[in-house]
Amino acid sequence: MPPQNDCIDFHNPATGQKFGQVRMTTEAEVQKARREMGAAQAAWAARPVKERARLLKKLQGVMLDATDEITAVVNQDHGKSRLDALHEVFMTVEKIHHYTAQAPKWLAPERVPRGLYFFKRFLAEREPYGVVGIIGPWNYPIDLMIPPIVSALLAGNTVLVKPSEVAAATGVLLEELFNRVPELAPYVRFLHGDARVGQALVRAKPDLLFLTGSVKTGQIVAKMAVEDMIPFMYELGGKDAMLVLEDADIPAAAKWGVWGAFYSTGQACVSVERVYVHEKVYDKFLAAVLDETAKFSVGYSAEVDNPNWMGPLTFQRQCDIVNSHLSDALDKGARVVLGGKQTGMFIEPTVLVDVDHSMKIMTDETFGPIMPIMKVHDDTQAIQLANHSDMGLSAYVWSNDLKHAERVGRQLHVGVVNINDTMSHYSVAQLPFGGTKLSGNTRTHGRGEVTQFTRMKAYSISRPPSAIDPVIWIRRPGTYRLLKAMMGATYGLTWRQRVEPLGELLEQHQEVRAVATRTAAGVGALSAVAALAVMLLRVRRS
Repeated sequence: MPPQNDCIDFHNPATGQKFGQVRMTTEAEVQKARREMGAAQAAWAARPVKERARLLKKLQGVMLDATDEITAVVNQDHGKSRLDALHEVFMTVEKIHHYTAQAPKWLAPERVPRGLYFFKRFLAEREPYGVVGIIGPWNYPIDLMIPPIVSALLAGNTVLVKPSEVAAATGVLLEELFNRVPELAPYVRFLHGDARVGQALVRAKPDLLFLTGSVKTGQIVAKMAVEDMIPFMYELGGKDAMLVLEDADIPAAAKWGVWGAFYSTGQACVSVERVYVHEKVYDKFLAAVLDETAKFSVGYSAEVDNPNWMGPLTFQRQCDIVNSHLSDALDKGARVVLGGKQTGMFIEPTVLVDVDHSMKIMTDETFGPIMPIMKVHDDTQAIQLANHSDMGLSAYVWSNDLKHAERVGRQLHVGVVNINDTMSHYSVAQLPFGGTKLSGNTRTHGRGEVTQFTRMKAYSISRPPSAIDPVIWIRRPGTYRLLKAMMGATYGLTWRQRVEPLGELLEQHQEVRAVATRTAAGVGALSAVAALAVMLLRVRRS
C-alpha cells in the first residue's frame, strides 16, 4: 500500500503542465471507510425510495450549476475538448433525471402469481446488497462513474468509490460534487490512488463489486474477488466492428465511420476499432474515408469554442499500446494510407489497409485513433470476421436495406447492434448497454442499471393453513389421484389431459369422499369442491 504521504499528480496530457495533486488513500483509511459505510447503510436503506430519489435529484441540480467547472476540469485532466466533456455531463444528467423519476416504480415490490395456493399471497422485493465498491475508468469518468454511484444509492446501498488514477483530478471533483449535497455525503466515500488502492478496496470485502475498465484489470479484480466470493459485475473492453455491406450508403458510412473511429481520440469502448467492407464498394468507401479523415483536425484548446475534432491521448501507456499495435501491423504487411505521425501525446487520425487477423490491430483493443479497413467477399465473411473476437460489445452495420442490415445484425455476437450510425446507441439513457464474452456480464442504462444493485427477497404470506384449502388436502397420504386431477384440470393442454385424470379420481369416489370428510372439517364437501373449482379457474387464467 502507498505510504501516508504518497500523492498522485495531475498533468494536462496536451501541455504536460502539472495542475494539482491528491494524496493517496492508505490501506487503513480504506478499511475505516468500509466500516463506516457498513455502519451507515441500514439508515440509508431505511429511507423510502422516493426520499432517496429526492436527495439524489439534488445532485442533478449541482451538476447543472457546475457544468462549466466540470468541463474545464475534464479538459485539463484528459485533453479532450470542452464540448466532448459536455457530452458526458449531458448524458449523466439525463440518466439522473430518468433514474430518480423511475426508481420508485423499478424498485417496488412485485406480486407473484400464487399458483395453487388460493389462500396465500407471494411477493418479491428488491433489497440492497449493503456496501458496493465501484472501481471507475479514466476515459469517461463522469458518465461511467456517477450513474452507477447514483444507481447503487437509489437501491439503498452505501458506496465506496475508487476513481482511476489517470483521471485523478476528475475523481477529486466528483467527490466535491457529492459533498455539495450534505444529505448524500455520509453515504459515499472516495478512495483516491493507484492500483494498490483498488486492491485494498477488494480486500476490504464490500458486499458487491462493480468495475468499468480494461479486460486485464477485470481479470485481476475477478481473481481477487473470487477468493472471498464477492459478487462481481464488470463492464470491460470492446473491439467494435463496422460492417459496410454491398448496398450501404457509402458517403454516410464513411463520414460517420470516421467520426466513430476518431471521436474522443478513439478512447471509447464503443469506438469503431475495425472495418469490414464488401469488395464491390471497397474502393469507393476507402476514397470517401480518406476525404473525411483529412477534415478531422487535431489540437487542444481550453476554451469552450474549440475548432478541433480530436485532442491528445490521455496518458503515455495508451500511446505505447497504440504504437505497439501499429508497429505490429506494419511489420506484418499493413499499410498506412493516411496519418500515423505522433507529436507528443497527439497521434494523427490514421487509416490502415491490407490488414488481417494475424495482427493485434484487428484482434486486441487498441483504444486510439486508428481505423483499420479490411476487404471481404460477402456478408458471411464479414460476419465471421466480426465474430472472431474475444470481445463483443457493439457492432455497426451499414445498408440501405434495413431488413438486410437486421438479418446481419442478428448474427453478430455483441450486446448492441447499431444500424446506419456509430456510437449513438450509448447516449440513449434507457437503452440497455453492455456486452458479451470478455466485454462484460452486466447491463447499464435504464432500469437494469438500478436493479442490478439489488437482490431479490421473496415472501410467502398467509394465515395458518385452512382446512378448505385444496392444496392442504394433497399433503395427506392417499391423495395421488386427487393431485393428478388437479394438475390435469389446471395445466392440461388437451381435453383428454384435462378430463382423463378426473375420471380416474371419480372411480375412487369412496376414497375422495373419505378425504373430503376428513379435510372439509364441517364446511361440507360441496363448499370444498366449489373452492377447488374457483381456484383451478383462477390458476388457468393467470
